[in-house]
Amino acid sequence: MSEPDSATVGKRWPEVGMAGVLAAIALVVIVDSLRVGIGWADDGPRAGYFPFYIGLLLLAAAGSILFGEFRRRKQPDPAFAERAQLRMVVAVLLPMVVYVALIWGLGIYLASTLLIGYFMRRHGHYRWPLTAAVSVGVPLLLFAVFEKWFLVPLPKGPIERLFGL
Repeated sequence: MSEPDSATVGKRWPEVGMAGVLAAIALVVIVDSLRVGIGWADDGPRAGYFPFYIGLLLLAAAGSILFGEFRRRKQPDPAFAERAQLRMVVAVLLPMVVYVALIWGLGIYLASTLLIGYFMRRHGHYRWPLTAAVSVGVPLLLFAVFEKWFLVPLPKGPIERLFGL
């Protein structure tokens, strides 16, 4: 492995940061599981039984990451990613953040159509006919599966009013 240069980011702090995020999520899961009950009722496990143990596993994973980084603290900090690699991550992350924000205003189906179309054109360089077919077809398929088959209502935004759904 080559020596990190000024165009790289060290690995240690992203690892510690993600371990902290993972531990925080684990603690929320554990505390909420305790709130709803982690024991057994007459008809089986209570609502918090399985989430509690998943939370414990997440907390153990976070602890393992932190312990590993603590053991390696005296060693050189290897490169986490080069700046070009981080730019590629941001090129995916920012559209996903916009997508999540658009779900609230446009609904999941229209936002998904836009996201799929964007990625197919921008990153896949597909032609418009295929992009249009896939970016409209996938949300229609998801609508059929979730709304009609599983009867799980998802946020539809203005499409619901337009089609009277």
